Amino acid sequence: MILPEMLVEQENALLEKTLHGDVEAFGELIRLYERPIFNLCYRMLGDGAEAEDAAQEAFIRAYSNLASYDRGRSFKTWLFSIASNHCIDRLRKRRLTLLSIDEPLPPHPALVSDQPDPEQQMLEEERSALIQKLLNQLAPDYRVAVVLRYWYDLSYQEMSEMLETTESAVKSRLFRARQALVELLEDSEAQMILQPLLAS
Repeated sequence: MILPEMLVEQENALLEKTLHGDVEAFGELIRLYERPIFNLCYRMLGDGAEAEDAAQEAFIRAYSNLASYDRGRSFKTWLFSIASNHCIDRLRKRRLTLLSIDEPLPPHPALVSDQPDPEQQMLEEERSALIQKLLNQLAPDYRVAVVLRYWYDLSYQEMSEMLETTESAVKSRLFRARQALVELLEDSEAQMILQPLLAS
């Protein structure tokens, strides 16, 4: 999650103003990160309205806890940590294990063809729907690990910072998440479809 130099400079300038009480500067930070934070919440919660509420709550919590923000840490990583932990809390409060979703996740990059044709596109949509169905059945801790690793391409170090744990714990969580996905697969065809993701 390496930010372009200009974006880092813009972020730092806005942070300085925000830490000195400039509310409008924090509004600019929200506009800078509202889309990635909403996307994370949407992939975790599977509902647009709930994701919007969760993203808003994440920004409120971030603003309320600015005094505890460690300047040696990436602001974006810190913000993602707040949002992902809030989503995990929401998921743990749910009674249903299967979620409805308005649109499926985009397919994992390993599943995308360089030259898609109609038949290939239909197969990719089938893969994406299957991945989403399985993802929705994972425990919150496993789900956030899979989403952060395979849809946001975060490093183990970034994930450990976000999830406030060790890199070895992150690797263990991902391993167990992949095991859980395999156990949820119902047939050999589904295993073949998801092999690129499960093997990565």
